[in-house]
Amino acid sequence: MEHEDQEAQKPLLVTAPGRSGDGCASGAASSSSSIAVVVASTAVAVAGSFEFGISVGYSSPSQPGIMRDLNLSLAEYSLFGSILTIGAMLGAIVSGTVADRVGRRSAMAISDLLCILGYLLITFSQNFWWLDIGRFSIGCGIGLLSYVVPVYISEITPKNLRGGFATVNQFMICCGASLAYVLGTFITWRTLAIIGVAPCLLQLVGLLVTPESPRWLARFGHPGAFEAALQKLRGKATDISDEATEIKDFTEKLQQLPESKMFDLFRKDYIRAVTVCVQVGVGLMVLQQFGGVNAICFYASEIFVSAGFSSGNTGMLAMVAVQIPMTGLGVLLMDKAGRRPLLMVSAAGTCLGCLLVGLSFLAKEHHWGKDLNLVLALAGILIFGGSFSLGMGGIPWVIMSEIFPINMKGAAGSLVTLVSWLGSWIVSYAFNFLLVWNSYGTFFIFASICGLTVVFVERLVPETKGRTLEEIQASMNSSLTPPFHL
Repeated sequence: MEHEDQEAQKPLLVTAPGRSGDGCASGAASSSSSIAVVVASTAVAVAGSFEFGISVGYSSPSQPGIMRDLNLSLAEYSLFGSILTIGAMLGAIVSGTVADRVGRRSAMAISDLLCILGYLLITFSQNFWWLDIGRFSIGCGIGLLSYVVPVYISEITPKNLRGGFATVNQFMICCGASLAYVLGTFITWRTLAIIGVAPCLLQLVGLLVTPESPRWLARFGHPGAFEAALQKLRGKATDISDEATEIKDFTEKLQQLPESKMFDLFRKDYIRAVTVCVQVGVGLMVLQQFGGVNAICFYASEIFVSAGFSSGNTGMLAMVAVQIPMTGLGVLLMDKAGRRPLLMVSAAGTCLGCLLVGLSFLAKEHHWGKDLNLVLALAGILIFGGSFSLGMGGIPWVIMSEIFPINMKGAAGSLVTLVSWLGSWIVSYAFNFLLVWNSYGTFFIFASICGLTVVFVERLVPETKGRTLEEIQASMNSSLTPPFHL
């Protein structure tokens, strides 16, 4: 702990001596230049997160219009809502391989093209098949984005800012979903689909000038480009020698290990090295998804109506008003409070939210007081949405991007992303049927899983605040001896 505190207090950037007569002015200019490039690169990356959010939020406000215009049954619309996650599972399976083979920037560009194709198919769809093929294509795109965006951000940012910057990924997902909720109450589902194309086009343009991940360049044999990208990200007057040496030393150790594929992670000689990482990464994703987030995101409007509201629009707008500031608070606290405390507070809040929503359905069924069910449903969903946005939404992806060494990051990251989307598909497809089976029981199950998350985090999840990726990965993988003292 003492070492972590000392590391967190070290200067973010070290300016090379002799570059300027005024050392202080040079250091300030260097720091400003570095932050500007990192901010710009992160902004381009999270345009994909915004697209992710729009895609996740699209199905809830669009449900009445699509079912009416295309004459879909509840089962057909449930397939439309959940087929996004089927596509995302396919995207997740190949995400690590694609990001490793073509680079982080090119992987984001591929995902943009898939999302553009999908939204155009939805916009001009006249039948069930066009609609589902378009949604599937979008799913493939965001399955790829959900892996590569947090990984890219974690690989380009300094350790003292990495948590906050990586959490902007979730902030933009929240903003995208919120925009879809708000606009969906005023415009048609076809117009909303056209709007979904805009973030993809913006990201494609931004990727033309964004630097590639230095760690990817070092790992895949581009030493000259590696140093140039790192220098661009840290500022021209910044001495990058220590950071570059640390990345090179760690990468050389990884070069001696075989590059892993997803099924290799289950081989006997890999199990010991990656058991803790996989437990943490997969465990967080399972608990995140089975805590009910996609049930609430995909079907928020229907939940409000089922609880007794005349329309789901009011509740959805209130949910938007809570989610965005809470996600922003999480971004600010990430590198101050740390990952573990935020995760535990967030999980406890989602547990309370699910309990309240469950009680609202129970109150409605047993006629407990006038309008009590409406108050409980609104309070429960707002508490759940705000709490999830604070930590459980973004931090599992931040930790996933931090804990796996780059030689197994593609395979392990694909596995974790696949598990996340598989859980999302199961919950989003089954939720309508679970609501019919037992409305309050469904949310009590979600609440139990959220409560279990608090215990899981307290027992197994490491704190990664204020440590370099190389330090984190060496400390969690017994097969690697760190080239530095921990």
